[in-house]
Amino acid sequence: MTTQQQVQHLYWRAGFGARPADVAAGLPPAKALRQLFRDSAKVEPLTSAPVRATAAQGVNPLPTPDLTKDPQARAVPGQAMTTEQRRQQNRQIREAFYTMNTGWLDRMATSPAQLREKMTFFWHGHFACRVRRPEAALQLNNTLRQGALGKFGDLLLAVSKEPAMLQFLNNQQNRKQRPNENFAREVMELFTIGRGHYAEQDIKEAARAFTGWGYHADGQFVFRENQHDAGSKTFLGRSGSFGGDDILRIILDQPRTAGFLTTKLYRFFVNDTPNLAHIQPLAKAFYQSQYDISDLLERMFSADRFYAAANVGTRLKSPLELLAGIKRTLGLELDNDQPLIGFQKALGQTLFQPPNVAGWAGGRSWIDSSSLLLRLQLPQVLLRNAGFNIALKGDENDLAPSVPKADCTFRQQVKARVKLGPISQLLAQTAPAAQAAQLSGFLLQAPIRPENLALIQQMAANAPAEGRLRTMITSMLSLPEYQLM
Repeated sequence: MTTQQQVQHLYWRAGFGARPADVAAGLPPAKALRQLFRDSAKVEPLTSAPVRATAAQGVNPLPTPDLTKDPQARAVPGQAMTTEQRRQQNRQIREAFYTMNTGWLDRMATSPAQLREKMTFFWHGHFACRVRRPEAALQLNNTLRQGALGKFGDLLLAVSKEPAMLQFLNNQQNRKQRPNENFAREVMELFTIGRGHYAEQDIKEAARAFTGWGYHADGQFVFRENQHDAGSKTFLGRSGSFGGDDILRIILDQPRTAGFLTTKLYRFFVNDTPNLAHIQPLAKAFYQSQYDISDLLERMFSADRFYAAANVGTRLKSPLELLAGIKRTLGLELDNDQPLIGFQKALGQTLFQPPNVAGWAGGRSWIDSSSLLLRLQLPQVLLRNAGFNIALKGDENDLAPSVPKADCTFRQQVKARVKLGPISQLLAQTAPAAQAAQLSGFLLQAPIRPENLALIQQMAANAPAEGRLRTMITSMLSLPEYQLM
């Protein structure tokens, strides 16, 4: 495996793909990894920048909603909203989420803090949360970004006190003598120790400890002592008048928690199939480091086995990794970013809209007959402005969720621009006959099949000189091999 292949593998797994400049820099993997950490040291919160769309482009620009207020508070107290008021509220909520979505996708593609954004993306699926309040969702997202590379215990505590998570998992209703177990159950099953390592009684006791954890209308955590069960509790074999902080600390004291988290990170960054012989020493080091996320990632990415053939070009890109990767590699920009929402919905992964508290299943679940067809057609749409129709799945913020399926079809023309200059420079010293092979080594993480390479070489030879590079790129991005990283 060449140094270039190793660096490209690193940039795809620890970020959202390599740019021509990353390859041209010629850094060995160890130095490239250190650069990734340096570039991700600073935290830049995501803001709700406006969507790049205008009425002239066929999109009705909407006023940016006030994200500091609860949408439910916009109605006159004691008076039900009219149909039009509710429709306008739904429109504003939807537009706010779409703005946050495309803003984050653009950051995935352009930010130098690739590792921090990739880890924020990982935690976005791990701490899956779906709420209708855009400001609460944005606040949680920035909490994930802030703690993405720090100590997991700090991140866990911060997420557990986020209004979005407390609302999503019903802890606002968790009160003394009327405990709600939902939050406590998911914290253990999905966020920390994993199913099978606790008893139902542990969930009940933990729920008692989290009573009184809630939030104010202004989006700040609050501990309501009068709603808290201060009595003695027994949790995972320990007894005391525990509060929520104590429960999280006891969970982190369990080595199984480190094993659960390391396994999930290994599957995300290395291989969908866990290898216990590789995971166990990583989990032990993670536990001994007091859950230092950066330390774990450095060990994972520095290991020779990370670059083994079994781990390169074998992981299926998620829809967001596919979209962000195309944007990043080609410097892709759309005149109107709204189609990116349609692509996400059609492909089955929409930022800020996980399907449930378990997040996205990932792996082979990304592929079905319709999504694979769209994945393979996407390069033609983006690089050649090809027309296409896709049926969108509705969501709770849709303006008119009862409209016929035909009216929910995305037909908008996509106007996109790509920057081919950097790739052209990458191929400048290569003879024309060998450019397709070299280009495949840059764009594809899995080896191109000889028959596909021959076909692309023939297409390039028959294309006008000014369109030859675009033809080769479009063809390679349309191959099944491009779906792998």
